Amino acid sequence: MFERSAYLKKLEAFKNSPLIKVLCGIRRAGKSSILLMHRDALINSGVPSEKISHISFENLEYLNIKNERQFAKLVKDILNKKGNGNRKSRHKHYFLFDEIQNVDKWERVINGLLANGNVDIYLTGSNSKLLSSELSTHIAGRFVKIFVSPLSFSEALFFKKERGIKLKNTFDEFDDYLKKGGFPIIHAGDYSLEQIDNIVSDIYSSIVLKDIIERYKIRNTELLNRVVKFIFDNIGNIFSAKSVSDYLKSEKRKLDIETIYFYMSMLESVFAIRKAERYDVRGKSILKTQEKYYLGDHSLLFAVNGRKLSHISGILENIVYNELIRKGYDAYIGKNNDREIDFVAKKNNKTLYLQVAMHLDSKSTIEREFGVFKGINDNHPKIVLSLDRDFGENQNGIEQKFLPDFLLELS
Repeated sequence: MFERSAYLKKLEAFKNSPLIKVLCGIRRAGKSSILLMHRDALINSGVPSEKISHISFENLEYLNIKNERQFAKLVKDILNKKGNGNRKSRHKHYFLFDEIQNVDKWERVINGLLANGNVDIYLTGSNSKLLSSELSTHIAGRFVKIFVSPLSFSEALFFKKERGIKLKNTFDEFDDYLKKGGFPIIHAGDYSLEQIDNIVSDIYSSIVLKDIIERYKIRNTELLNRVVKFIFDNIGNIFSAKSVSDYLKSEKRKLDIETIYFYMSMLESVFAIRKAERYDVRGKSILKTQEKYYLGDHSLLFAVNGRKLSHISGILENIVYNELIRKGYDAYIGKNNDREIDFVAKKNNKTLYLQVAMHLDSKSTIEREFGVFKGINDNHPKIVLSLDRDFGENQNGIEQKFLPDFLLELS
């Protein structure tokens, strides 16, 4: 396992606080590995191993723990061991529960465990809808969420270094990342693109089968997969449920708008997609129409819809969007009168206006990409990102940056 220090620092910052630490994110993003790394960090800090209980509800040992009663018995048995339930003990008991959503009514047990007063609790889960509803109902105000993404470009480079691989130039390394995506398993070994697509296809299948079809009793799996294919094929485009419906009609399939939105919410809940709302730059307000959706990792697109050159612009946007989210920004689609800005990113008092292009290789492209910022007269950075290393001078205060460098420098 390669250390993912950004997440470990967040866990360390909240260690021994009266808050439940919740690691959430798409399957195979690395939540379980981060939890194990934190366990090792606890031991290295002097916590006795017998004071740490790491329980994965996807391991054979705990597959029989399915409901509140069974879960409560497991926790009681642990606490009844000598010293574990003693409030005067020098060490808290550390509970690390992996894929908690597999247990029905788990939140009632966690709520009771929290009342024990001498415990520190960490959870992971791959379904935001279940986590949010159950945490807010029973543990409101007593938890902190830490969103775990697949590897960033920077982390992918770190993994290579840890494996003793000599890095090439930034452009070639980014091209490699673009082709492979960010799931950690891909960067832990040497795989061909065909093997990578098969691995990610299996990840996608487990997401859809375990977290959507089985949990929500979806009957028409063929229609669900067709909706997914359409959504994935249109990353970076304005979403319209009607366009999905029309697409299905063209294939002699029928699905009502309400069901399409239900499928979308399910895909969001398992972090397969994320919604970017539209922000009116002039009116400084969030709009409730014409949003876009981006993938939890761009490699899902290759696994589901194949590798097409026509996808490249949307993939570049997807990579930038996910990096903004990783770094704690709220990322919106910008509306500047009749112009569209790819991203308006906000964090604390910081705002970035970003336009993403593959290459600035013609006068019309340059005018279009730089022109979207026309009339925005505030002092916040306005940046056109592209794969051009040596574009030239900035224009009218608008910067041009080499996209891979931007990803590595963003803070």
